[in-house]
Parts: sequence; structure tokens; C-alpha cells
Amino acid sequence: MRERADTEHIRAFARELGKVAPDPTAVYLTGGATAVLEGWRESTIDVDLMIEPESDQVMRRIAELKEELRLNVELASPLDFLPALPEWRERSRSRFREGSLTVFNFDLYSQALSKIERGFDLDLHDVDELLSRGLVDRDRLRDLHAQIESELFRFPAVDAATLREKVERALA
Repeated sequence: MRERADTEHIRAFARELGKVAPDPTAVYLTGGATAVLEGWRESTIDVDLMIEPESDQVMRRIAELKEELRLNVELASPLDFLPALPEWRERSRSRFREGSLTVFNFDLYSQALSKIERGFDLDLHDVDELLSRGLVDRDRLRDLHAQIESELFRFPAVDAATLREKVERALA
């Protein structure tokens, strides 16, 4: 059985990846891992992340660490579900560094939009936390959504009109 990932697990995971990562390597945490590091959840079922650049050393070590630390790790980010928001890298917050690895929270606006699109209760709770903590601004999120709306055709699972309605409901 896998462990739930708390702050200590996430840091241990990053510390071990930092030992093998070529310099420079960025790990963008998303989903529950962001919620844990930001402090509104104590733990998460899995650690969702994106790595830039990917390397064989890091990918092999992730496979080993999943077993050693008994963690669920998923290579997933908002870019898998929606078009990239303008300047998402610049808005991705650096959290800490471990060896050659810099750990970021993936852009919170991108995370909020992908959570709104998914629409599960826990996702919508996370969006509420992002908004109430002032980590995401309602007007800026609307604007960023509008900027990618014309690119949604590249994501056939996403209905543009439905996403627009979900955004408005979440921001109301």
C-alpha cells in the first residue's frame, strides 16, 4: 500500500531526485502536492509533477522512489488538459532547491483552470482555497481563460462553452 504524501514525503522525494538530476532541472508540482506545500491539506494521495528537462536518470529514480518511499507519483500537469496559459513559467513559484533540482508550484492560475474544468468537489475546494488565500485573482483568471479559449479545439475532451460556464460558476 502506498503512503499519503505529506510535506516531509514531498521533500524527501525531491531530495533524492536532486541527487541524480542534471543541472538545472525543474520539477513543477501540481494538484495535491501544491495544496500540501501551501498548507490547506496535510497530505495528498499522489504527487503530480512535470519535469523539465526530462532525463533518464531522473525518470529511473522516480520509478525507484515510488517503491522506496511508497508514494504514488504521476507525470501530469495542467498542460495535459488545457492549452498553456501565457507566461505560466514566470508565475510558477519556486518553493525550494535540492541539489540540482529546483521545485516549483506549477502556475496556480493554470492549476485553478484545470481544476475547474475537471470539476470534482476536492478540485473546486482547492480553487476556493486559491481564491480565498489571495493566491489567484478572479479577474486575472477570467482574463487568462479568455486568452486560451480559442485554443481549446486542441483538447477535444473540453467543451469551450461548458468550461466558460464552469469558470463563471467557480468565480461567482
